Amino acid sequence: MSPQLTLQSPLQLPPSEVQSYLEQLWSNDQPGSTGANTFCLLVWQPAWVEQQLVRTDQIAGPIIGVQRPELIQAARQAVIDVDMPHSTPPLDVTVAAALAQRKGTQHGEDLRGQHVDAAISALQPRRLITLAPTLDEVHELETLVAAYCPLPEEGGGTAACGDVVVLRGDHDALAKGLGILQPLLPAELPSWVWWNGSLDEAPDLLDQLAVPPRRLVIDTALGNPHRCLDLLQTRVKAGQAVNDLNWLRLRTWREHLAMVFDPPQRRNTLHHVVQLDIDVEGNHPVQGLLLAAWIADRLGWLPQSSKRAEGEGIAAEFKRPDGTTVQFRLMPVPMGQPSIHPGQIVGIRLICKPDSQPDHAVCVILCAESGGCMRLEAGGMASMELLEEVVPNQIASVEMDIARLLAGGHNTTTPLLAAAAPLAAKLLS
Repeated sequence: MSPQLTLQSPLQLPPSEVQSYLEQLWSNDQPGSTGANTFCLLVWQPAWVEQQLVRTDQIAGPIIGVQRPELIQAARQAVIDVDMPHSTPPLDVTVAAALAQRKGTQHGEDLRGQHVDAAISALQPRRLITLAPTLDEVHELETLVAAYCPLPEEGGGTAACGDVVVLRGDHDALAKGLGILQPLLPAELPSWVWWNGSLDEAPDLLDQLAVPPRRLVIDTALGNPHRCLDLLQTRVKAGQAVNDLNWLRLRTWREHLAMVFDPPQRRNTLHHVVQLDIDVEGNHPVQGLLLAAWIADRLGWLPQSSKRAEGEGIAAEFKRPDGTTVQFRLMPVPMGQPSIHPGQIVGIRLICKPDSQPDHAVCVILCAESGGCMRLEAGGMASMELLEEVVPNQIASVEMDIARLLAGGHNTTTPLLAAAAPLAAKLLS
């Protein structure tokens, strides 16, 4: 499904007139309708790399804020052109910062907030509100409004099912414009806040947007790892419904690991794990820590110590319920063409050694299609039963992931994530 534009060119209005215009839109243009009775979605959508690539004429506009293939390809080329390590994630903020040093004055049409991904529009949201910060240091607040609906071939009808509101401007202008948001969010509908950017930027705006009972969607792969995990566990502890896209991308790894130990003759092996190794792309450890925390929580391990290891990895010790120590090691692995999501898992190894039956030691290795298992196979595995599986890469756009979350309608944090978040933060600290 391809992204879709709004039904009409957005109308630019003074901020004070947005609410009254939307009320008239439904009472006059759509008599008898108040719009879809679903949910509202607020999106922080900086698209810094895309803005810089357009400004430096490395891709043509418009700016739409969608992670389309041509944008990712141009960003990978930019990593090479600005002489950054090839293992740099293409949409990382460091890429945008490097591009900011290059000359360029191209201006592309800005369609952020108007370019609705089909996976999201198929859910017929009542209202989409996009905050679109600009590269311009001084850019007065612009507010745009339009009706939108899924295309007929995507299941939409002839009547508008929702509307979009775009707030565009510099940081200060957006901060001043937040006052118009609350009246635009019907109290009877759930509201989601999708922070589609680094968790390091604009923390004041994030705090003002993501106030309970609004449900928060973040990506702990984006931002300083300490900041990411601190924010995640703080919000979870406060009782707010939090969804983490980085956690969502772990689902395939968790499912495969569970399937390995599902056969009855292998289940007892889980009680004899003595070593856990996780390899991740680059130097962002959060996804690996979340997986380790999930395993530890499920098996009742208690963290004993944690420290930085040689090679910028993390070494930690857990204690099993029977008092035996489990060694944990997370290691960064440089990748020539990394995922657009920093710190994705490359491979996992669990070594299980029953004390009463040392000859029955088992080594379980899961690895990504792109990574291979050779590094994890080293170190005396020949004396153990080796179970090795490849975990297929799940290639899905971030918009598809968001649509999966919205379709679920969760009004609480997933219990597994709520349990893993504080433990992952403890391992990092």
